[in-house]
Amino acid sequence: MPKFFYIVRDAKGNKNMGFEEATSPEELTARLQSKGLVIVNILSDVKEGDKGLKSENLGGGGFKPRHYRISGDDLVLFCRHLATLLGAGVTILKSLDVISKQVASRRLYQVIKDLEKNMEAGLSFHEAMAKHPSVFSDLWVNIVESGEASGSLAVVLNRLASYLERNASFRRKIISALIYPLILLAAGTGALLFLTIKIIPTFAQLFEGFKMKLPFLTLVLIRVSFFIRSYFLVLVGIVLIALFLLKRYISTPNGRRKFEKLKFNLPLFGDFFRVLIIERFSSEMSTLVESGVPILYSLEITEHSVDNLIMADIVRKIKEDVREGKSLSRALERYGFFDPMVVQMISIGEEIGELSNMFKRLNVFYQEYVETFLTRFTALFEPIMLLFMAVVIGTMVIGMFLPIFQIAQLGGG
Repeated sequence: MPKFFYIVRDAKGNKNMGFEEATSPEELTARLQSKGLVIVNILSDVKEGDKGLKSENLGGGGFKPRHYRISGDDLVLFCRHLATLLGAGVTILKSLDVISKQVASRRLYQVIKDLEKNMEAGLSFHEAMAKHPSVFSDLWVNIVESGEASGSLAVVLNRLASYLERNASFRRKIISALIYPLILLAAGTGALLFLTIKIIPTFAQLFEGFKMKLPFLTLVLIRVSFFIRSYFLVLVGIVLIALFLLKRYISTPNGRRKFEKLKFNLPLFGDFFRVLIIERFSSEMSTLVESGVPILYSLEITEHSVDNLIMADIVRKIKEDVREGKSLSRALERYGFFDPMVVQMISIGEEIGELSNMFKRLNVFYQEYVETFLTRFTALFEPIMLLFMAVVIGTMVIGMFLPIFQIAQLGGG
């Protein structure tokens, strides 16, 4: 079994290093994290007694961030590590200092150092985070504020980390489900363009030498091929300009609302897009309510982060209804966007005082719905795409070989 060299920090921020056997770096990482240790580095290409085993060269004081931008994974690790250290009793400033020495993002390193600076100047943690809205959203700031007010910052950060991990995992599943259909579509389009631009003109030159009357299908294919070859750059330019203008129009509030309305009204996919928005709404509400954020603040945060203008308008109206004294379930029912099941579960959650759990169950249900839809869509898309390609390419092949059959018949005659 291979032996790995590791550097970790314990709950008090102290650095430890050593060798340990494991089947893989991942197994050793999981084993060390289960002991409450924060991983700084794990190496497999060193041996005991090597002179180069110095902490400043292996992720300690000389640790170098690997990239500039802040990814979702960077924020998840930051949140999880911070929750672990705070839960072990390490002070917030010491925790930030420890984490800054192992982040992979240069920008996040700069942000953490600025957080330390602002907190040393007297700001609270959530106030320091609010100075970086491009990194920490309203969701982060309000959850941290709730944790600071209740004295349970480590608990709410763990909830926030779980929320971020669930969302990241959910997005990866969606992207993974869509990769194959996109590859298949790109390959099919490439094959059609190759046949149209390269193969058909070769056959057309061959037929010209025989001075024969070509079948109608063959003539259509040759003229289409000639048109695409002659105006290919023009057609590409038109498509790019059309996409640019469409993007500009969608970036306006009116255009975006019309585009969102169109998506919701699409056959088959309209309900899918609506469910995606409800999934995000339920995910954020469950995290906020469970973290102790008041319902009105939770709705206000969700309104600004749901990333859909139609849904944001509905959430704003729901927030006003709740402010006027209506129950959340009645407000949800009023606008017809949510399924009856959502209204019923929220109503039950309000009655028994388990609103966050009901939102969490709804979130799980809708995530499973989206995953099932994508699985079925991928399973159906492949045979449909293959059948379409077979029909189109088969038609092109037949159109090109019809004159050859005629030539063969004339030669045989």
